[in-house]
Amino acid sequence: MTTITVKTTVRSEMIDITHDVERLIHADNVRNGFCYIFVPHTTAGITINEGADPSVRDDIVTTLNKLIPWEGGYRHREGNSAAHIKTTIVGSSETIAVQDGRLQLGTWQAIFFCEFDGPRTRKVHVRFF
Repeated sequence: MTTITVKTTVRSEMIDITHDVERLIHADNVRNGFCYIFVPHTTAGITINEGADPSVRDDIVTTLNKLIPWEGGYRHREGNSAAHIKTTIVGSSETIAVQDGRLQLGTWQAIFFCEFDGPRTRKVHVRFF
């Protein structure tokens, strides 16, 4: 298992980590198999979505913030329930096929680390099998 460190700069953002994962594929000389990505945080997640147009990730973050506002009368004492809820919706892991040393993502797809309680320094675990 390899760990990628991600430094976030605002409360909610989506950071494209596709190239970081691709570098690991080449460094580990992975030819065929699967890439498993796991985020070990309860207020951050991972997703695959369009990477060509940055306005898509802005729309996703904006919509999640509207659906799950930071102030919502939540009972969690830490005050970050909105981040926990967003992470539950987005998820904590993704599995992607690797063939001939390349992630088998669609033409427009990218891998995004999703921060919902930043800014922070986060970890993303990557394993090939």
